[in-house]
This record gives sequence, structure tokens and C-alpha cells, in this order.
Amino acid sequence: LFSKAAHTIIGDGAAIVYPWQSKEVVYEAELGVVIKKRMRNVKPEDVKDYILGYTCANDVTARDLQLDDVQWLRSKSLGPWLETDLDPTDLSIKTYLNGELKQNGRTSDMVYNPYEILSYISESMTLDAGDLVLTGTPMGCGPMLPGDVVTVEIEGIGKLTNTVVKG
Repeated sequence: LFSKAAHTIIGDGAAIVYPWQSKEVVYEAELGVVIKKRMRNVKPEDVKDYILGYTCANDVTARDLQLDDVQWLRSKSLGPWLETDLDPTDLSIKTYLNGELKQNGRTSDMVYNPYEILSYISESMTLDAGDLVLTGTPMGCGPMLPGDVVTVEIEGIGKLTNTVVKG
């Protein structure tokens, strides 16, 4: 588990700023889950009552910085919008880099489903309304460079598209 500062969240159409400190920035398509109300020690079967909605996320990672740091705080970024009526247990997740399909997976292929992930987190810490939890990325994350256009598409939610710019 790791956390990310709220000011690093960007939306659809916003630029991903390639950090000057990094030489390897990668895309990671993920399903994002937004918490509706305070959540602590919740069983997987009860998690649905604590979810406000779901979003497309590109959990951008400065891989070289991530590997150098003990904590991953500075190496992640993302960009969501919200869908409130969705079953997250078997959704298609895809990433396109400059129009070419790079990641193609399903939430049903994840080791733990989103309800199990949120339950596990709630056993270790309290989640509050508005918190955003990312659930993991399919195989195939890869590098992107300034000038690239990255699109994350999640079934039932839509598309998140961002252009990478030099930092």
C-alpha cells in the first residue's frame, strides 16, 4: 500500500508532466474506487455500501524514482472521473499509447477483487469519504515520453486521455 498527495490528481485532457528528475515514466491503467463514507474493518460482502463510484485511472509511475525511493509517494500520478452504477468484478481495462493497444486485461483476472482489496485496506487504516483507491494494473505497463498520448479505457466508465509534456 502507498499513498499519493491529492494535488497530483489530474483529469481527462490535462497534461501529464514528465518529471525532469526521471528517465523512465510508465503508464499503468487501473480501476479507481472512490469512497462514499468512513470505512473501517469492513467485510468484503459489505464493501459495496461504502463505494461512491468508480473511475478510470492512469497511475503514472516514474519507475526509476520508485526504485530509488523507500517510499513511492513522489512517483505516482492519476486522473479520474466517476461512474456510480457499476459492478467492478469483471471489467475490461485497456491502455492505448498513441493509438496502439498496450494493456488489455480484466478486473476478474486480478488476484483480489476490488471488494477484497478495500476490505483488506480497511483492516489496516480508516478510509474517509472522498478517498481514492487504485486496484492494480494489468500486465503490459510500459514507457511513455513527452509528446505521447495515453488513453485508459475501462468498460462501463469510458476513456481518460492525457498528453505527456516535458517537465
